[in-house]
Amino acid sequence: MLEFDRRAALALSLGAFALALGGCKRTTTASAPLTPIAPVTAYAPVGAYGPVADRFPIAGVDTAEIDPAYLRREVAYVTSQPPGTIVIDPREHFLYLVQPGGTAIRYGVGVGKEGFGWSGTATINSKQEWPDWYPPKEMIERRPDIKAQLSQLRSGQGVAGGLSNPLGARAMYLWQNGKDTLYRIHGTLEPETIGTNVSSGCIRMINQDAIDLYNRIPVGTKVIVLGGAAAA
Repeated sequence: MLEFDRRAALALSLGAFALALGGCKRTTTASAPLTPIAPVTAYAPVGAYGPVADRFPIAGVDTAEIDPAYLRREVAYVTSQPPGTIVIDPREHFLYLVQPGGTAIRYGVGVGKEGFGWSGTATINSKQEWPDWYPPKEMIERRPDIKAQLSQLRSGQGVAGGLSNPLGARAMYLWQNGKDTLYRIHGTLEPETIGTNVSSGCIRMINQDAIDLYNRIPVGTKVIVLGGAAAA
């Protein structure tokens, strides 16, 4: 499992967060990035967050509810990491997919709330469309209300993939040293929570962005999650 970094978690938390899946206190730091980032292009075309005809129909996103800084775009990004690497900056609520020529595709993300911050290096071991969700036993103990949502699936008690599944339309599974970290990069039912500290450690994305990233990366992609004021 990726190493928990409680000091990073404290830096992530700027207020109290609700425990319910449906709510949290928004906290952002986009106005003070660690490294100045100059947008190269408005990457997402008009309609990028509109309805998507998929296995299950995905509703369009009201982007007026989201800080424009967290909408998908291409930006200047200087890093020592090779193109194709994913770099996640939890403090700024950004995920970068490194591109050639000193640029990256930047996505806004929701990250772990206080006590669930983590950092380290992992690998995308597998990818799934409309994945089933199997909450860890520890989560169920913390959140007994989750039990009512669970049913018996092929791998145990969980929530079947679909429009009511917290993992959204896509999930990318993070492994380290041959073991599942239990952390994922995934879509969300709550796009308005992008740019906040709200999850139990997973990296959540707008469904349209999760699909875009999913289609761009292969299994085996390197993922770096920054801690504190670290730089890639």
